[in-house]
Amino acid sequence: MSGTRRVAVVGALGRMGEHVRAALRDEPSLRLCAALESPGHPGVGRDLGDGIVVSDDPKSALRGSDVAIDFSIPAATLALAHTAADLGVALVTGTTGFSAAERAELARVAARIPVLAAPNFSIAVNVLFWLAREATRRLGPGYDAEIVELHHAQKRDAPSGTALRLAEAVAEARGVELEPRLVLERAGEIGARPAGAIAVQSVRGGDNPGEHTLLLLGRGERLELVHRAETREHFARGAVRAAAWLVGRPPGMHRFESVLGIG
Repeated sequence: MSGTRRVAVVGALGRMGEHVRAALRDEPSLRLCAALESPGHPGVGRDLGDGIVVSDDPKSALRGSDVAIDFSIPAATLALAHTAADLGVALVTGTTGFSAAERAELARVAARIPVLAAPNFSIAVNVLFWLAREATRRLGPGYDAEIVELHHAQKRDAPSGTALRLAEAVAEARGVELEPRLVLERAGEIGARPAGAIAVQSVRGGDNPGEHTLLLLGRGERLELVHRAETREHFARGAVRAAAWLVGRPPGMHRFESVLGIG
């Protein structure tokens, strides 16, 4: 496709929606064409300028769009994905907290349209995923993997999608399935650490946008890979970059790492 791509922003008046709309102004290949909010939101009907009025109707918001950018909750994202598929609109989503069944449903929708679902649109975080794979592969099986994630007190899901993606990167490097090795809590008489375990611990409090640490713990030494977010602007810039890349791609589930050429 040529020309400027048209973007619908879902949750347009929320924290991430505001940042996404701001980031779109700096991306010449994209333009905002629709703004969507949930029914009953006090901002529905608000005029954002340039002919954009906040809507609560997904079909009207997506009709005429090339791609939608969504940061919401799993149920809302899945409903939006079905509407996007019916209208042939590509979908970029940063929603986290999907169950296994919900992830499978999103994958089925992606058989009809290109979908890029990422737990984190930070360029540095996605480089961290690559580094995690490389470090795990090169250090070998003698290093235990522990992940600690810290987020603001209002975050709804735990562990974070980014932490789980980091755990997946470790599992990929080891050539194993993550689920049977994933440890999400420890309490009581737990015994020795299981061989090959990949553990994630969650911390909540304050207003921290996100901090993730991968510890690879060997005998007498450890390697720590850390990413700390100070603002949310870089998440929005990454999502906008993903949207520009995704339009015109074939149907399927795409990774943000592919946008960066490291996936």
